[in-house]
Amino acid sequence: MGGQFDLLGLKDIGWETEIPETTGTIKGNALQKANTVFDKEGIDCFAEDTGLEVFALDGAPGVDSAIYAGEQRSASDNMALLLKNLKDKTERGAQFKTVIALKFKDKTHFFEGIAKGHIALSPQGKEGFGYDPIFIPENYSLSFAQLKPQVKNQISHRAKAVAQLVDFLKTV
Repeated sequence: MGGQFDLLGLKDIGWETEIPETTGTIKGNALQKANTVFDKEGIDCFAEDTGLEVFALDGAPGVDSAIYAGEQRSASDNMALLLKNLKDKTERGAQFKTVIALKFKDKTHFFEGIAKGHIALSPQGKEGFGYDPIFIPENYSLSFAQLKPQVKNQISHRAKAVAQLVDFLKTV
């Protein structure tokens, strides 16, 4: 966030319990996490949730992106299952979506970032995490895992949502 704000992470406030993500939507999970911290700690906070939405799979894995192939949360298993499910599909369009829920002065604000692109036929690159090796952003020929971090950090779904959050915080 450019050093303009003092941020504390969950560990900084002594938070050690897992926060539930049970709403069934990306926006709902972001709000659920922000509400959990706000209600227990009484401090302004934000939380995010992110998912990969593949159009040919009716938006799957979506809110279940982290556990698409099971509770073990394996990025390689998730990618393998996604590629298997797309094996016979010619439409490979997809988007990453991040929603940030901000609890600020007893009000809730949402910020959404989307990175459009498509799913590659096989993993490409070693950097990044999650689905980065198979997601090729719009107007690029390299996967998120192949892009230089400074490029990815400018065009990613999270970068776009965080930029909106920062712009909002500058006005308050």
